[in-house]
Amino acid sequence: MLQIFPKREGISSCLVQVNKIGLKTNQVRNMKSSVWTKSISCYGMKKGSCYCMNGWIKKHNGGISINEKKNFAIGVFERKKPHMNIGTIGHVDHGKTTLTAAITKVCSNLNRGIFKSYEEIDKTPEEQKRGITINATHVEYETEKRHYSHIDCPGHLDYIKNMITGTSQMDGSILVVSAYDGLMPQTKEHVLLSRQIGIDKIIVYLNKIDMCEDQDLIELVELEIRELLSFHKYDGDNVPFIKGSALKALNDDKTEYGVPSILKLLDACDNYIDEPKRKIDLPFLMSIDDVLQISGKGTVATGRVEQGTLKLNDQVEILGIKDKPIKTIITGIEMFKKTLDTAQAGDQIGIMLKNVKRNDICRGMIITKTVNMKTYKKFQSDVYVLKNEEGGRKNPFSSYYRPQAYIRTADVNCAVILNEDTQVANPGDSIKCTIELMYPLAITSGLRFSLREGGRTVASGIITKVI
Repeated sequence: MLQIFPKREGISSCLVQVNKIGLKTNQVRNMKSSVWTKSISCYGMKKGSCYCMNGWIKKHNGGISINEKKNFAIGVFERKKPHMNIGTIGHVDHGKTTLTAAITKVCSNLNRGIFKSYEEIDKTPEEQKRGITINATHVEYETEKRHYSHIDCPGHLDYIKNMITGTSQMDGSILVVSAYDGLMPQTKEHVLLSRQIGIDKIIVYLNKIDMCEDQDLIELVELEIRELLSFHKYDGDNVPFIKGSALKALNDDKTEYGVPSILKLLDACDNYIDEPKRKIDLPFLMSIDDVLQISGKGTVATGRVEQGTLKLNDQVEILGIKDKPIKTIITGIEMFKKTLDTAQAGDQIGIMLKNVKRNDICRGMIITKTVNMKTYKKFQSDVYVLKNEEGGRKNPFSSYYRPQAYIRTADVNCAVILNEDTQVANPGDSIKCTIELMYPLAITSGLRFSLREGGRTVASGIITKVI
Protein backbone atom coordinates (compact mmCIF):
# COMPACT_ATOMS: atom_id res chain seq x y z
CA MET A 1 0.00 0.00 0.00
CA LEU A 2 1.22 3.46 -0.89
CA GLN A 3 2.13 5.40 2.25
CA ILE A 4 2.57 9.14 2.18
CA PHE A 5 4.00 9.33 5.69
CA PRO A 6 6.19 6.40 6.80
CA LYS A 7 5.80 5.30 10.41
CA ARG A 8 7.83 7.03 13.12
CA GLU A 9 9.08 9.82 10.87
CA GLY A 10 10.16 13.03 12.56
CA ILE A 11 8.23 16.25 12.08
CA SER A 12 10.79 17.68 9.64
CA SER A 13 10.61 14.60 7.40
CA CYS A 14 6.83 14.70 7.48
CA LEU A 15 6.89 18.36 6.43
CA VAL A 16 8.83 17.40 3.33
CA GLN A 17 6.19 14.80 2.51
CA VAL A 18 3.43 17.33 3.18
CA ASN A 19 4.96 19.71 0.65
CA LYS A 20 4.84 16.97 -1.97
CA ILE A 21 1.05 16.77 -1.77
CA GLY A 22 0.63 20.53 -1.99
CA LEU A 23 0.25 21.71 1.61
CA LYS A 24 2.25 24.68 2.79
CA THR A 25 4.85 24.18 5.50
CA ASN A 26 3.68 27.14 7.55
CA GLN A 27 0.31 25.46 7.98
CA VAL A 28 1.71 22.58 9.93
CA ARG A 29 5.04 23.68 11.39
CA ASN A 30 3.50 24.72 14.72
CA MET A 31 1.25 21.71 15.13
CA LYS A 32 1.68 19.50 18.16
CA SER A 33 3.32 16.14 17.69
CA SER A 34 0.09 14.45 18.78
CA VAL A 35 -1.58 15.74 15.64
CA TRP A 36 0.56 13.38 13.55
CA THR A 37 -0.88 10.34 15.29
CA LYS A 38 -4.17 10.71 13.44
CA SER A 39 -4.62 8.49 10.40
CA ILE A 40 -5.86 10.10 7.20
CA SER A 41 -8.72 8.16 5.76
CA CYS A 42 -9.16 10.93 3.20
CA TYR A 43 -5.96 9.71 1.52
CA GLY A 44 -7.07 6.10 1.44
CA MET A 45 -4.91 4.95 4.36
CA LYS A 46 -5.93 2.18 6.72
CA LYS A 47 -6.02 3.19 10.35
CA GLY A 48 -2.56 3.12 11.85
CA SER A 49 -0.79 2.60 8.53
CA CYS A 50 0.87 6.00 8.73
CA TYR A 51 1.10 9.14 10.82
CA CYS A 52 -0.01 12.46 9.44
CA MET A 53 -1.96 15.62 10.04
CA ASN A 54 -5.37 15.46 11.58
CA GLY A 55 -7.80 14.99 8.67
CA TRP A 56 -10.25 17.37 10.28
CA ILE A 57 -8.01 20.44 10.49
CA LYS A 58 -10.10 23.35 9.33
CA LYS A 59 -7.23 25.42 7.99
CA HIS A 60 -6.83 26.06 4.28
CA ASN A 61 -4.05 25.94 1.75
CA GLY A 62 -4.74 28.73 -0.71
CA GLY A 63 -8.44 28.36 -0.02
CA ILE A 64 -8.44 24.55 -0.31
CA SER A 65 -9.72 22.58 2.65
CA ILE A 66 -8.28 19.25 3.75
CA ASN A 67 -11.42 17.45 2.60
CA GLU A 68 -11.08 18.94 -0.87
CA LYS A 69 -7.67 17.29 -1.12
CA LYS A 70 -9.43 13.95 -1.44
CA ASN A 71 -9.51 14.73 -5.16
CA PHE A 72 -5.75 15.28 -5.43
CA ALA A 73 -3.14 12.75 -6.50
CA ILE A 74 -1.55 10.80 -3.67
CA GLY A 75 1.32 9.13 -5.50
CA VAL A 76 2.84 8.13 -8.82
CA PHE A 77 1.32 5.40 -11.00
CA GLU A 78 3.90 2.73 -11.82
CA ARG A 79 3.22 0.71 -14.96
CA LYS A 80 4.49 -2.72 -13.88
CA LYS A 81 1.78 -4.95 -15.39
CA PRO A 82 -0.39 -4.85 -18.52
CA HIS A 83 -3.34 -2.50 -17.95
CA MET A 84 -6.84 -3.73 -18.78
CA ASN A 85 -10.29 -2.17 -18.61
CA ILE A 86 -13.01 -4.50 -17.40
CA GLY A 87 -16.42 -4.06 -15.84
CA THR A 88 -19.69 -5.44 -14.56
CA ILE A 89 -22.85 -5.32 -16.67
CA GLY A 90 -26.33 -6.74 -16.14
CA HIS A 91 -29.84 -6.05 -14.89
CA VAL A 92 -30.58 -3.74 -11.96
CA ASP A 93 -30.32 -5.39 -8.51
CA HIS A 94 -28.57 -8.50 -9.79
CA GLY A 95 -25.51 -7.66 -7.70
CA LYS A 96 -23.06 -5.80 -9.96
CA THR A 97 -21.98 -3.29 -7.32
CA THR A 98 -21.82 -5.93 -4.58
CA LEU A 99 -19.60 -8.03 -6.84
CA THR A 100 -17.37 -5.04 -7.56
CA ALA A 101 -17.00 -4.39 -3.82
CA ALA A 102 -16.30 -8.10 -3.21
CA ILE A 103 -13.54 -8.13 -5.84
CA THR A 104 -11.83 -5.15 -4.21
CA LYS A 105 -12.20 -6.83 -0.80
CA VAL A 106 -10.57 -10.07 -1.95
CA CYS A 107 -7.78 -8.21 -3.77
CA SER A 108 -7.22 -5.96 -0.75
CA ASN A 109 -6.75 -9.03 1.45
CA LEU A 110 -4.07 -10.15 -1.02
CA ASN A 111 -2.41 -6.69 -0.95
CA ARG A 112 -3.40 -6.12 -4.58
CA GLY A 113 -5.68 -3.14 -4.18
CA ILE A 114 -7.71 -0.97 -1.83
CA PHE A 115 -11.10 -2.17 -0.59
CA LYS A 116 -14.04 -0.10 -1.78
CA SER A 117 -17.29 -0.70 0.08
CA TYR A 118 -20.70 -0.80 -1.57
CA GLU A 119 -21.39 2.69 -0.19
CA GLU A 120 -18.16 4.08 -1.65
CA ILE A 121 -19.01 2.73 -5.11
CA ASP A 122 -22.66 3.84 -5.08
CA LYS A 123 -21.69 7.19 -3.66
CA THR A 124 -24.36 9.66 -4.76
CA PRO A 125 -27.31 10.24 -2.38
CA GLU A 126 -29.81 9.11 -5.02
CA GLU A 127 -27.88 5.89 -5.65
CA GLN A 128 -27.84 5.07 -1.95
CA LYS A 129 -31.50 5.99 -1.52
CA ARG A 130 -32.72 3.92 -4.47
CA GLY A 131 -30.15 1.15 -4.11
CA ILE A 132 -29.17 1.31 -7.78
CA THR A 133 -26.12 2.52 -9.67
CA ILE A 134 -26.68 5.67 -11.75
CA ASN A 135 -23.21 6.62 -12.97
CA ALA A 136 -20.49 4.29 -14.18
CA THR A 137 -17.97 4.08 -11.32
CA HIS A 138 -14.28 3.13 -11.56
CA VAL A 139 -12.16 1.15 -9.10
CA GLU A 140 -8.75 -0.49 -9.50
CA TYR A 141 -7.13 -3.73 -8.42
CA GLU A 142 -4.43 -6.16 -9.51
CA THR A 143 -4.05 -9.87 -10.13
CA GLU A 144 -0.83 -11.82 -10.55
CA LYS A 145 -0.78 -10.99 -14.25
CA ARG A 146 -2.55 -7.65 -14.76
CA HIS A 147 -3.61 -4.27 -13.45
CA TYR A 148 -7.36 -3.72 -13.88
CA SER A 149 -9.50 -0.63 -14.13
CA HIS A 150 -12.97 -1.90 -13.20
CA ILE A 151 -16.11 -0.07 -14.31
CA ASP A 152 -19.33 -0.72 -12.39
CA CYS A 153 -22.07 0.03 -14.91
CA PRO A 154 -25.65 1.01 -14.03
CA GLY A 155 -28.31 -1.53 -14.92
CA HIS A 156 -31.44 0.55 -14.47
CA LEU A 157 -33.27 1.40 -17.69
CA ASP A 158 -33.34 5.13 -16.89
CA TYR A 159 -29.53 5.27 -16.80
CA ILE A 160 -28.65 3.15 -19.82
CA LYS A 161 -26.83 6.16 -21.35
CA ASN A 162 -24.27 6.03 -18.57
CA MET A 163 -23.95 2.29 -19.05
CA ILE A 164 -23.16 2.84 -22.75
CA THR A 165 -20.36 5.20 -21.73
CA GLY A 166 -19.04 2.55 -19.36
CA THR A 167 -19.07 -0.32 -21.85
CA SER A 168 -17.39 1.82 -24.51
CA GLN A 169 -14.36 1.93 -22.20
CA MET A 170 -14.09 -1.84 -21.62
CA ASP A 171 -11.76 -4.46 -23.07
CA GLY A 172 -13.94 -7.22 -21.63
CA SER A 173 -16.96 -7.50 -19.36
CA ILE A 174 -18.42 -9.56 -16.53
CA LEU A 175 -22.11 -10.29 -17.05
CA VAL A 176 -23.78 -10.55 -13.64
CA VAL A 177 -27.01 -12.55 -13.55
CA SER A 178 -29.05 -13.43 -10.48
CA ALA A 179 -29.61 -17.18 -10.34
CA TYR A 180 -32.89 -16.48 -8.56
CA ASP A 181 -34.26 -14.09 -11.23
CA GLY A 182 -32.63 -15.33 -14.44
CA LEU A 183 -32.52 -13.29 -17.65
CA MET A 184 -34.15 -9.86 -17.45
CA PRO A 185 -34.63 -7.01 -19.98
CA GLN A 186 -31.44 -5.09 -19.17
CA THR A 187 -29.45 -8.34 -19.17
CA LYS A 188 -30.37 -8.79 -22.82
CA GLU A 189 -29.82 -5.14 -23.73
CA HIS A 190 -26.42 -5.00 -22.05
CA VAL A 191 -25.25 -8.05 -24.01
CA LEU A 192 -26.55 -6.45 -27.20
CA LEU A 193 -24.79 -3.16 -26.45
CA SER A 194 -21.57 -4.97 -25.60
CA ARG A 195 -21.60 -6.62 -29.01
CA GLN A 196 -22.43 -3.38 -30.80
CA ILE A 197 -19.67 -1.46 -29.06
CA GLY A 198 -17.12 -4.16 -29.87
CA ILE A 199 -16.53 -6.04 -26.61
CA ASP A 200 -15.31 -9.45 -27.78
CA LYS A 201 -15.12 -11.40 -24.53
CA ILE A 202 -17.73 -11.80 -21.78
CA ILE A 203 -17.43 -13.80 -18.56
CA VAL A 204 -20.61 -14.79 -16.68
CA TYR A 205 -20.93 -14.56 -12.89
CA LEU A 206 -24.13 -16.33 -11.78
CA ASN A 207 -24.81 -14.45 -8.55
CA LYS A 208 -27.04 -15.14 -5.53
CA ILE A 209 -26.54 -18.85 -6.04
CA ASP A 210 -27.17 -19.40 -2.33
CA MET A 211 -30.74 -18.08 -2.72
CA CYS A 212 -31.67 -20.67 -5.33
CA GLU A 213 -31.89 -24.27 -4.10
CA ASP A 214 -33.47 -25.66 -7.28
CA GLN A 215 -30.57 -27.12 -9.29
CA ASP A 216 -32.78 -27.61 -12.35
CA LEU A 217 -33.61 -23.89 -12.32
CA ILE A 218 -29.92 -22.99 -12.11
CA GLU A 219 -29.15 -25.22 -15.10
CA LEU A 220 -32.03 -23.66 -17.04
CA VAL A 221 -30.76 -20.13 -16.33
CA GLU A 222 -27.26 -21.14 -17.45
CA LEU A 223 -28.65 -22.61 -20.68
CA GLU A 224 -30.65 -19.43 -21.40
CA ILE A 225 -27.59 -17.24 -20.82
CA ARG A 226 -25.42 -19.36 -23.12
CA GLU A 227 -28.12 -19.22 -25.82
CA LEU A 228 -28.36 -15.43 -25.45
CA LEU A 229 -24.58 -15.05 -25.83
CA SER A 230 -24.52 -17.36 -28.85
CA PHE A 231 -27.37 -15.38 -30.42
CA HIS A 232 -25.21 -12.26 -30.22
CA LYS A 233 -22.25 -14.12 -31.75
CA TYR A 234 -20.31 -14.75 -28.56
CA ASP A 235 -18.85 -18.21 -27.91
CA GLY A 236 -21.75 -19.19 -25.68
CA ASP A 237 -20.67 -22.82 -25.30
CA ASN A 238 -17.21 -21.94 -23.96
CA VAL A 239 -17.81 -18.71 -22.04
CA PRO A 240 -16.44 -19.05 -18.47
CA PHE A 241 -19.37 -19.51 -16.10
CA ILE A 242 -18.66 -18.85 -12.41
CA LYS A 243 -21.33 -19.58 -9.80
CA GLY A 244 -21.16 -17.73 -6.52
CA SER A 245 -22.49 -15.22 -4.04
CA ALA A 246 -20.95 -11.76 -4.12
CA LEU A 247 -22.43 -11.02 -0.69
CA LYS A 248 -20.80 -14.10 0.82
CA ALA A 249 -17.46 -13.09 -0.68
CA LEU A 250 -17.88 -9.55 0.62
CA ASN A 251 -18.37 -11.02 4.09
CA ASP A 252 -15.15 -13.09 3.77
CA ASP A 253 -17.03 -16.39 3.52
CA LYS A 254 -14.45 -19.04 2.58
CA THR A 255 -16.94 -21.64 1.34
CA GLU A 256 -17.25 -22.56 -2.34
CA TYR A 257 -19.61 -19.74 -3.33
CA GLY A 258 -17.79 -17.03 -1.34
CA VAL A 259 -14.16 -15.93 -1.74
CA PRO A 260 -13.18 -18.94 -3.94
CA SER A 261 -15.75 -17.83 -6.55
CA ILE A 262 -14.07 -14.41 -6.76
CA LEU A 263 -10.65 -16.01 -7.18
CA LYS A 264 -12.06 -18.18 -10.01
CA LEU A 265 -13.54 -15.06 -11.60
CA LEU A 266 -10.23 -13.17 -11.50
CA ASP A 267 -8.42 -16.18 -12.93
CA ALA A 268 -10.93 -16.29 -15.79
CA CYS A 269 -10.36 -12.58 -16.44
CA ASP A 270 -6.61 -13.15 -16.68
CA ASN A 271 -6.83 -16.15 -18.98
CA TYR A 272 -9.99 -15.69 -21.08
CA ILE A 273 -10.01 -11.97 -21.89
CA ASP A 274 -7.31 -11.18 -24.43
CA GLU A 275 -5.06 -8.19 -24.01
CA PRO A 276 -6.04 -5.85 -26.87
CA LYS A 277 -3.56 -4.38 -29.30
CA ARG A 278 -3.33 -0.74 -28.27
CA LYS A 279 -3.13 1.93 -30.96
CA ILE A 280 -0.16 3.65 -29.37
CA ASP A 281 1.45 4.80 -32.63
CA LEU A 282 -1.53 6.93 -33.72
CA PRO A 283 -2.10 10.56 -32.64
CA PHE A 284 -3.63 10.94 -29.16
CA LEU A 285 -7.42 10.88 -28.95
CA MET A 286 -9.71 10.68 -25.92
CA SER A 287 -13.48 11.08 -25.76
CA ILE A 288 -14.63 13.03 -22.70
CA ASP A 289 -17.04 11.15 -20.43
CA ASP A 290 -17.08 13.66 -17.54
CA VAL A 291 -15.84 17.12 -16.61
CA LEU A 292 -14.84 18.14 -13.08
CA GLN A 293 -13.96 21.47 -11.49
CA ILE A 294 -11.43 21.01 -8.68
CA SER A 295 -10.98 23.99 -6.38
CA GLY A 296 -7.54 25.52 -6.60
CA LYS A 297 -6.53 23.28 -9.49
CA GLY A 298 -8.77 23.91 -12.48
CA THR A 299 -10.82 21.94 -14.98
CA VAL A 300 -10.30 18.20 -15.35
CA ALA A 301 -11.65 16.05 -18.20
CA THR A 302 -11.92 12.29 -17.69
CA GLY A 303 -12.13 9.48 -20.20
CA ARG A 304 -10.46 6.46 -21.74
CA VAL A 305 -7.55 7.05 -24.10
CA GLU A 306 -8.68 5.62 -27.43
CA GLN A 307 -5.34 5.89 -29.20
CA GLY A 308 -1.87 7.41 -28.94
CA THR A 309 0.05 8.79 -25.97
CA LEU A 310 -0.13 11.99 -23.93
CA LYS A 311 2.53 13.78 -21.87
CA LEU A 312 2.61 16.80 -19.61
CA ASN A 313 2.75 20.13 -21.47
CA ASP A 314 1.46 18.59 -24.70
CA GLN A 315 -0.66 20.92 -26.81
CA VAL A 316 -4.10 19.55 -27.68
CA GLU A 317 -7.38 20.57 -29.27
CA ILE A 318 -10.87 19.93 -27.90
CA LEU A 319 -13.45 19.32 -30.62
CA GLY A 320 -17.12 18.54 -31.10
CA ILE A 321 -20.52 19.87 -29.99
CA LYS A 322 -19.33 23.46 -30.42
CA ASP A 323 -18.47 25.20 -33.69
CA LYS A 324 -14.84 26.07 -32.95
CA PRO A 325 -12.03 23.95 -31.46
CA ILE A 326 -10.49 24.88 -28.12
CA LYS A 327 -6.69 24.85 -27.91
CA THR A 328 -5.09 24.15 -24.56
CA ILE A 329 -2.07 22.63 -22.79
CA ILE A 330 -2.01 19.58 -20.52
CA THR A 331 -0.88 20.58 -17.02
CA GLY A 332 -1.59 17.31 -15.20
CA ILE A 333 -2.40 13.64 -15.85
CA GLU A 334 -3.79 11.26 -13.23
CA MET A 335 -5.11 7.71 -13.06
CA PHE A 336 -6.79 6.54 -9.83
CA LYS A 337 -5.45 9.59 -7.96
CA LYS A 338 -1.89 8.79 -9.01
CA THR A 339 0.10 11.03 -11.32
CA LEU A 340 1.27 9.86 -14.73
CA ASP A 341 4.16 11.19 -16.78
CA THR A 342 2.74 9.54 -19.89
CA ALA A 343 -0.76 8.22 -20.59
CA GLN A 344 -1.30 5.72 -23.37
CA ALA A 345 -4.10 4.00 -25.26
CA GLY A 346 -6.32 2.03 -22.88
CA ASP A 347 -5.68 4.19 -19.81
CA GLN A 348 -8.69 5.60 -17.94
CA ILE A 349 -7.40 9.05 -16.97
CA GLY A 350 -8.18 12.53 -15.78
CA ILE A 351 -6.32 15.37 -17.45
CA MET A 352 -5.98 18.94 -16.25
CA LEU A 353 -6.51 21.59 -18.91
CA LYS A 354 -4.87 25.00 -18.86
CA ASN A 355 -7.13 28.07 -19.07
CA VAL A 356 -10.25 26.01 -19.82
CA LYS A 357 -13.43 26.75 -17.87
CA ARG A 358 -15.85 24.09 -16.69
CA ASN A 359 -18.60 25.32 -19.00
CA ASP A 360 -16.32 25.42 -22.05
CA ILE A 361 -16.33 21.64 -22.49
CA CYS A 362 -18.75 18.76 -21.97
CA ARG A 363 -19.20 15.04 -22.30
CA GLY A 364 -19.10 13.85 -25.89
CA MET A 365 -16.32 16.18 -27.02
CA ILE A 366 -12.92 14.71 -27.91
CA ILE A 367 -9.40 15.76 -26.96
CA THR A 368 -6.76 15.14 -29.62
CA LYS A 369 -3.24 15.97 -30.73
CA THR A 370 -4.25 15.57 -34.39
CA VAL A 371 -3.70 18.89 -36.15
CA ASN A 372 -6.67 20.39 -38.01
CA MET A 373 -9.04 17.52 -37.23
CA LYS A 374 -12.53 18.33 -38.52
CA THR A 375 -16.03 17.91 -37.15
CA TYR A 376 -19.06 16.80 -39.14
CA LYS A 377 -22.84 16.91 -38.79
CA LYS A 378 -23.66 14.40 -41.52
CA PHE A 379 -22.42 10.95 -42.50
CA GLN A 380 -23.35 7.92 -44.57
CA SER A 381 -23.70 4.60 -42.78
CA ASP A 382 -24.62 0.94 -42.87
CA VAL A 383 -27.32 0.29 -40.26
CA TYR A 384 -28.97 -2.82 -38.87
CA VAL A 385 -32.50 -2.26 -37.52
CA LEU A 386 -33.15 -4.44 -34.48
CA LYS A 387 -36.11 -6.80 -34.42
CA ASN A 388 -38.67 -6.51 -31.66
CA GLU A 389 -37.45 -9.76 -30.07
CA GLU A 390 -33.96 -8.23 -29.98
CA GLY A 391 -35.30 -5.27 -28.02
CA GLY A 392 -35.99 -3.05 -31.03
CA ARG A 393 -39.08 -1.49 -32.58
CA LYS A 394 -42.25 -3.32 -33.54
CA ASN A 395 -43.00 -0.98 -36.45
CA PRO A 396 -40.93 0.23 -39.42
CA PHE A 397 -39.74 3.82 -39.80
CA SER A 398 -39.35 6.12 -42.80
CA SER A 399 -37.04 8.98 -43.76
CA TYR A 400 -36.41 11.74 -41.21
CA TYR A 401 -37.01 9.38 -38.34
CA ARG A 402 -35.51 11.15 -35.29
CA PRO A 403 -33.84 8.96 -32.65
CA GLN A 404 -30.72 9.73 -30.62
CA ALA A 405 -27.29 8.75 -31.93
CA TYR A 406 -24.76 7.40 -29.41
CA ILE A 407 -21.24 7.84 -30.77
CA ARG A 408 -18.31 7.29 -28.39
CA THR A 409 -19.47 9.16 -25.26
CA ALA A 410 -21.74 11.59 -27.14
CA ASP A 411 -25.52 11.30 -27.42
CA VAL A 412 -26.98 13.63 -30.04
CA ASN A 413 -30.42 14.02 -31.57
CA CYS A 414 -30.34 13.11 -35.24
CA ALA A 415 -32.40 12.51 -38.38
CA VAL A 416 -32.16 9.25 -40.34
CA ILE A 417 -32.52 9.83 -44.10
CA LEU A 418 -33.14 6.64 -46.07
CA ASN A 419 -31.67 6.12 -49.54
CA GLU A 420 -34.00 6.73 -52.47
CA ASP A 421 -34.40 3.01 -53.14
CA THR A 422 -35.62 2.39 -49.57
CA GLN A 423 -39.15 3.49 -48.70
CA VAL A 424 -39.22 2.21 -45.12
CA ALA A 425 -36.83 0.42 -42.75
CA ASN A 426 -38.41 -2.67 -41.21
CA PRO A 427 -37.21 -4.37 -38.03
CA GLY A 428 -34.53 -6.87 -39.06
CA ASP A 429 -33.47 -4.91 -42.18
CA SER A 430 -29.90 -3.96 -43.02
CA ILE A 431 -30.00 -0.58 -44.75
CA LYS A 432 -27.80 2.18 -46.10
CA CYS A 433 -28.74 5.66 -44.95
CA THR A 434 -27.51 9.17 -44.23
CA ILE A 435 -27.60 10.47 -40.67
CA GLU A 436 -27.72 14.17 -39.88
CA LEU A 437 -26.66 15.23 -36.38
CA MET A 438 -27.97 18.21 -34.44
CA TYR A 439 -24.42 19.06 -33.28
CA PRO A 440 -21.07 18.55 -35.03
CA LEU A 441 -18.87 15.70 -33.79
CA ALA A 442 -15.29 14.66 -34.52
CA ILE A 443 -16.04 11.41 -36.36
CA THR A 444 -14.32 9.20 -38.92
CA SER A 445 -15.32 6.33 -41.17
CA GLY A 446 -15.28 2.96 -39.42
CA LEU A 447 -16.67 4.35 -36.17
CA ARG A 448 -19.55 2.37 -34.63
CA PHE A 449 -22.70 3.92 -33.19
CA SER A 450 -26.11 3.05 -31.78
CA LEU A 451 -29.53 4.61 -32.34
CA ARG A 452 -31.92 4.74 -29.40
CA GLU A 453 -35.51 5.82 -28.93
CA GLY A 454 -37.81 5.70 -25.93
CA GLY A 455 -35.28 4.07 -23.62
CA ARG A 456 -34.30 1.23 -25.95
CA THR A 457 -31.74 0.54 -28.66
CA VAL A 458 -33.46 0.39 -32.06
CA ALA A 459 -30.50 0.12 -34.45
CA SER A 460 -26.74 -0.16 -34.65
CA GLY A 461 -24.44 0.93 -37.40
CA ILE A 462 -21.03 1.85 -38.72
CA ILE A 463 -19.98 5.11 -40.39
CA THR A 464 -18.93 4.52 -44.01
CA LYS A 465 -18.29 8.12 -45.11
CA VAL A 466 -18.34 11.54 -43.43
CA ILE A 467 -19.91 14.40 -45.37
